[in-house]
Amino acid sequence: MEMLNIKINGKDYQVEKNTTILEACHQFGIKIPTLCYLKEINEIGACRMCLCEVKGARSLVAACVYPIDREGTEIFTNTPQIQKYRKTNLELLLSNHDKKCLSCPRSNTCELQQLCLEYGVDETKFKGEETHYEEDHTTLHLVRNNNKCILCRRCVAACKQQYVSVIGANNRGFDTVISCAFEQDLNNVACVSCGQCTVVCPTGALVERDDTYKVFEAIADPTKHVVVHTAPSIRATLGECFDMPIGTNVKGKMVAALKMLGFDKVFDTNFGADLTIMEEGTEFIQRVQNGGTLPMITSCSPGWVKFCEHYYPDLIPHLSTCKSPQQMQGAMIKSYYAEKAGIDPKDIVVVSVMPCVAKKFEIKRDDQGRDGMQDNDISISTRELAKMIKKAGIQFTSLPDEDFDPIMAIGSGAGTIFGATGGVMEAALRTVADKLTGEDLKTIDYTEVRGTDDIKEATYDVAGMQVKVAVTSGLKNAAKLLDEIRAGKSPYQFIEVMCCPGGCVNGGGQPIQPGHVRNFTDLKALRAKAL
Repeated sequence: MEMLNIKINGKDYQVEKNTTILEACHQFGIKIPTLCYLKEINEIGACRMCLCEVKGARSLVAACVYPIDREGTEIFTNTPQIQKYRKTNLELLLSNHDKKCLSCPRSNTCELQQLCLEYGVDETKFKGEETHYEEDHTTLHLVRNNNKCILCRRCVAACKQQYVSVIGANNRGFDTVISCAFEQDLNNVACVSCGQCTVVCPTGALVERDDTYKVFEAIADPTKHVVVHTAPSIRATLGECFDMPIGTNVKGKMVAALKMLGFDKVFDTNFGADLTIMEEGTEFIQRVQNGGTLPMITSCSPGWVKFCEHYYPDLIPHLSTCKSPQQMQGAMIKSYYAEKAGIDPKDIVVVSVMPCVAKKFEIKRDDQGRDGMQDNDISISTRELAKMIKKAGIQFTSLPDEDFDPIMAIGSGAGTIFGATGGVMEAALRTVADKLTGEDLKTIDYTEVRGTDDIKEATYDVAGMQVKVAVTSGLKNAAKLLDEIRAGKSPYQFIEVMCCPGGCVNGGGQPIQPGHVRNFTDLKALRAKAL
């Protein structure tokens, strides 16, 4: 490791050779603004907000892509000239931007808005022609408003990382727009509804479809019995919406807030996750013993299932036939719970709180209900739940802890770890081993499949049967495993796939952290640790 002596704003530092200016400054507590940069995903220097001065350079340089490769490099990050350039850059962005900030879903969490406040911009300094686009409301999971777009291309990079790439930059110059090929609506392309674009967007150009009004209406209807259930990862992320440390487990406060909102029953989706594990584990054993299609691949993630249907339809027989925990939970509420409570299922409204905007698509699928009723009626994201809590005037951080309601409040640790990549596999292996041995296991941890690596693999002796497994998250990684299966070269019997990188804790409906946090904080690991 070669270290270089450098100066930043007149102070001496040492930094590893070829570290970018942005990364070096972060190491030493100096924040440089960015709007386009996403570490290892979108390193293109497009927004020009990170411009810095390097002594001897012919012009200002983009800190996010400029490597420090010379001994004695002198860097200036905050001179009056640089401040002026950044302010002018922001004012130029605003000259073709829909500035209806008060009604924007991203108000107070918008990175552009925050930088404009910090640099004291004049939002009307540059007046002239403005583009106008019709909003795209065609999908069930998000709304696209290109009038808010600043062409940072983060969404394009996130979509590419997901191996989908259904959006990109069309046209040139002033007419450049981020959209689908041939200006198609999102519902007409092979979007998998993962929502990763909404998580990385710095403005209100891409936001989840807001279904909170449906929930409020259902709660206010005296003829409806409204039941809510929450996915395991929500307890690990909801606190971020109320400025609590990343990775804080807020299960008790979350339950208390849901009860204050007026839900008739508050259940834990861990119950449904346990059902999924028992079903998937049993299905795996049957496939192994009866010559079924292998490797078997988990089917809990609707974005992943949609990806397989769009891009690898020939491999659909490899998917588990089990419903996801969300769907099993909803089905149980409208059958078992309805019978025990003596309530007509038609009078029950089931609301799920999920880390995933693809769940909005999943609840509408034709095969996800019975007797003319869907298993779940409304699905909202972590962000939408936080919005409801704030709108209701509930002081979340001051709430005492409360417990889930009985009947569907009991869940195992296996259900809880569903929220992190590897959790489904580990839980399934526990069930398979339990069933094959016919006794309770003394050791239930399968640690090799934990963590946030792209692809994890292991071989386990399960009741005398050698089971080779793989765990992956993010569709780019999933595609590698699917290509092996398609080529007849897969060595695995069981594969877990989660659509979003890092699993549900990094889902498309999770809290939005600003770019500098996403770039320099391991959100996936901190959130997973809470589970």
